[in-house]
Amino acid sequence: MDTIASHIDVTPGVAGGKPRIAGHRITVQNIVIWHERLGLGADEIATEYGLSLGDIYAALAYYFDHREEIDRAIREDEEFIAELRRRTPSILSDKLGR
Repeated sequence: MDTIASHIDVTPGVAGGKPRIAGHRITVQNIVIWHERLGLGADEIATEYGLSLGDIYAALAYYFDHREEIDRAIREDEEFIAELRRRTPSILSDKLGR
């Protein structure tokens, strides 16, 4: 049995069809952001989200095997959020005069 495949699922209609931890809605992309960008350790992520270390390391292995695809998805999500913020100004910032 492929170890990574036993931890990672890709199901159309679940988590936007993104690769995710089997049995969870936590995506590989989430794990990558938490680990690579926010600097959380595998054990911290596993403890915080009720995952096994095998889940975390399988997600990271999957990422390194599909890095270009997942990095592109992260960029697209960031661009979407930036555009949404641009189109939808903060009511609080307006009230504070920012």
